[in-house]
Amino acid sequence: MRRHLRERGGALLAGAACAVLAIAAVIGGEAALSTTQFCVSCHSMSYPAKELKKSSHYGALGANPGCKDCHIPQGLENFHLAVATHVIDGARELVLEFRNDYSDIKKFNARRAGMAHDARMNLKRWDSVTCRSCHRDPQPPGADAKAAHDKMRTNKATCIDCHQNLVHKEVPETDLDASLAQGKRVLKKED
Repeated sequence: MRRHLRERGGALLAGAACAVLAIAAVIGGEAALSTTQFCVSCHSMSYPAKELKKSSHYGALGANPGCKDCHIPQGLENFHLAVATHVIDGARELVLEFRNDYSDIKKFNARRAGMAHDARMNLKRWDSVTCRSCHRDPQPPGADAKAAHDKMRTNKATCIDCHQNLVHKEVPETDLDASLAQGKRVLKKED
């Protein structure tokens, strides 16, 4: 009986050690995959990274966010979303990186509308949780903005429904729900 308990305890301890190592690997991997340096080096996100640095979100008055701050849900309660985003979106972007030529901005812009739509749909699906991680309780100035925010709270709208093109090059899309229902990607702005 003692031998059976010892064997069982050893197996339990080995299993617990493997679980701890697996959790540490996932957390460490998630941290490594969430850096702007990784995003820019892994795929052709150098164009959006340059746009970010020119935006009002970056610089003296901004918070200097990285890719993850807007594109990856943060916090323990959203960890599953972060991992799923890296696995699903990351795998898709990796395949697209190998299949497409992004050697210049014109070639990148040919796919920009689809990427903007995908990013907006993620934000909508997450109820703009990445926006709310910095803008916890927005109190906009002006009656129109206050009315729009009140409407947002009651109509299940979210930040991205109104606030688009704040950081990256403009890609118009007036209604995410209508675009999705119609099977559209993003209305491409003509140059």
